[in-house]
Amino acid sequence: MSENQKIQIGTIQWFPGHMTKTKRMIAANLPLVDGVVSILDARVPMSSRNPDLTQLIQSKPYMILLNKADMADPNLTAQWVQYYRRQGIPALAADCISGRGTRQFVPTVREQLLKDLLAKRKTAGMTGRPVRLMIVGIPNVGKSSFINKMAKTKIAKVEDRPGVTRTKQWVKIDAQTEFLDMPGVLWPKLDDQQAAVRLAFTGAIRDQILDTEALAMLLLEYLHENYPAALRERYKLETDETAGDRLLEAVGRKRGMLLSGGIVNTERAASTVLDDFRAAKLGRITLEKPVFQEKLT
Repeated sequence: MSENQKIQIGTIQWFPGHMTKTKRMIAANLPLVDGVVSILDARVPMSSRNPDLTQLIQSKPYMILLNKADMADPNLTAQWVQYYRRQGIPALAADCISGRGTRQFVPTVREQLLKDLLAKRKTAGMTGRPVRLMIVGIPNVGKSSFINKMAKTKIAKVEDRPGVTRTKQWVKIDAQTEFLDMPGVLWPKLDDQQAAVRLAFTGAIRDQILDTEALAMLLLEYLHENYPAALRERYKLETDETAGDRLLEAVGRKRGMLLSGGIVNTERAASTVLDDFRAAKLGRITLEKPVFQEKLT
C-alpha cells in the first residue's frame, strides 16, 4: 500500500487483558523448555512476528515455522525462509492442515535448533530425556493445527477465529518430544499501522472492531497492483479501475449484490472479498516481501 493511501481505515488497536497475562506466562515457563518455536503466517511473515518475542525468550534457542504456506506465494515463501536462515535462525515452511513440510520439523529441531544441547546431553549420558519446546504465535496463525498434526490427534482446539487458545497446556508428541502450547499473543499496541492492516486482512484481528469495507478496499488495491490476474479470474472483472472503492463496487455488481435502486451492497461485497482471501480462493498470495541486507564488513 502506498504512503499516500486515500482510504482511511482508522487506527487499529488491540488491548485485550489476556495478552499481558500471556506474556507473563511465557516468561514464567521459559525455564521449563529447551527451545522456542515461533509460528508465523507465511502470508505476512514480518507482520505476524511479535517484536516483543526476542526480549521475552531471552537466550533460549528458537526457530521459525512459516505456517499456511499453501495459501502464500511459493516464491516469496522460499525467499522468507532464506531471509531467516541468513540470520542464523532455523526456518521451515509448512502447511499444518495437510501436513506438508511438518516431517522436516523434528529433524530440524535435533540437527539445527538444539544440536549443541543434545550433544551435551549425549556426553552426559542423558539421551533419554525428551526435548521440550514452547510453541508461540499470534492469534489465528495455526498453532493448534500444527500441534494436532504433530501429535496425530486433536488435542488442541481449532477454530477459524483469533483467541481460541486461552491457557497453556503440555502436549506429548512422541517419546522424545513435548510441546508447551501457549495462548496466542499480540503485542499490546500496534504502532505499525501497515502491519496492523495486514494482520486484519488475515483475520488475526477480530472483524468486529474494524471497518471491513475500508479493509476490503485496501486489500483490493493491493491485489490489483500485485496479483491482478488472480483478481480478474476470481471476480471476472472487466474494469480498469484502480481505486479500492470502485473495485469493491465492481465486485459487488458482478456478483449481483444489489440493494433497492441498484445500489451495491458494499458491506456484503467486502465480507466476500475478505472471506475469499482468507480461504485462499483468490490463489496463493503473500502481502509482504523480505528485504535482504548484506552484512557490513
